[in-house]
Amino acid sequence: MNNVPKTIAVLTSGGDAPGMNACIRAIVLACERENYTVYGYLHGYNGLLNQEYTQLHAERVHNLNQLGGTILHSARCREFKTQDAAERAAANLDALEVDMLIVIGGDGSFRGAMHLSNYWDGQIIGIPGTIDNDINGTDATIGYYTAIETAVDSIDKVRDTADAFERIFLVEVMGRHAGFLGLSAALASASDFVLLPELFESEAATLKQIGEQLSERREQRGNISYIIVLAENLWPGGINKLAEKLQSLTQSEVRPVILGHVQRGGAPVSQDRIMAMKLGAHAVSLAGSQTNCVMVGERYGKPCEVPLPVTWSEPKPLSDSDVNTMKQLMNNRYA
Repeated sequence: MNNVPKTIAVLTSGGDAPGMNACIRAIVLACERENYTVYGYLHGYNGLLNQEYTQLHAERVHNLNQLGGTILHSARCREFKTQDAAERAAANLDALEVDMLIVIGGDGSFRGAMHLSNYWDGQIIGIPGTIDNDINGTDATIGYYTAIETAVDSIDKVRDTADAFERIFLVEVMGRHAGFLGLSAALASASDFVLLPELFESEAATLKQIGEQLSERREQRGNISYIIVLAENLWPGGINKLAEKLQSLTQSEVRPVILGHVQRGGAPVSQDRIMAMKLGAHAVSLAGSQTNCVMVGERYGKPCEVPLPVTWSEPKPLSDSDVNTMKQLMNNRYA
C-alpha cells in the first residue's frame, strides 16, 4: 500500500448494534496511523444525501470501545433506493474528495452500498453490524454476541418468576427473519422449547409437540415452569395469539414477554469489541487497493473479504450442531 494521503468516510446504517462504536474507533485510529483524513456521516445514508458529516479524530473516539449504540447515529433511508439519491450521494462524496466509503450495517445497508457503486467510482467496503447475525460470508456479526448475553440475562430473570409460580412463559427475541439469536439464547438459558423460522413446520405440529413434551414432564415431575423462546415475526397473529392457544391447550397460565429493543443496547461484550476492532482495522488496510464492493467479515477467527451481493444472495444457515443439540434437549423430559 502506498503513502499517498487518502480520505475515508464511514457511516452506520439500519438497526444499531453493540460494537459499532468500537468499530468506528478502530477505523479512526487506523486512519490516523496512516495519515488519512476520516469523516463520519451522520444518520446513515440520510447524512450522505444531506452532506451531514463530522471530521473524526482520536480525541473524539477516546473511551468509545465500551459504549453501545453509535455516535454517528443511524436511520433507515428509503429514498436512497432511487437513482437520483445515489447520484446525489456520489456528488457529495466527490465534493469531500472521499476515496473510500465504509458502511457498517446489515444486508439492507449493503444493498444500498451496492446501489451507490453504480454511480460512484470510489472504493466501498461493508462491515457487518447487526444483532441478527443473518449476513452470509461471516461467522458472526458485530453486536450478535452482546444481544445473546442480553437475551439470556432476561430469560434467566423470567425463569425465576416462572419457577416461583410454576407458569409457562413465552419470551420473544429479535432476529428479523433468522433464528440465530433465538437458538443461541434458548441454548444458553436452558429454555425448554424454541420456535425458529428455519425449523417451523406448522401451528398444529408445534402446538402438538409442546403439549406432548409438557405433559410428559408434568407426569414425571409434577407441575413445573416451562420457558419457550420465540423468534419475532414467526407466529401468525403474534406472541399474544400463541399465548392464548397455549393457555387453552395446557389449561395453565401462560405469560408472554417481548424483549424488544433492549437487545440492541448495552455495552458490547468482549467478542463484539474484538471483532469490531479487527474488522475496522482490516477495512482501512484495504484503502487504495483493487478490493472494492466487498464486506469485510470474519471466518475461523480471521478477517475475510466477501463480495457484497453474496452477503444477501442466500439465507445464512443455522449451525447444524446447535440445532441438533437443541432438538436433543427439547426431547428430554428431564431437561
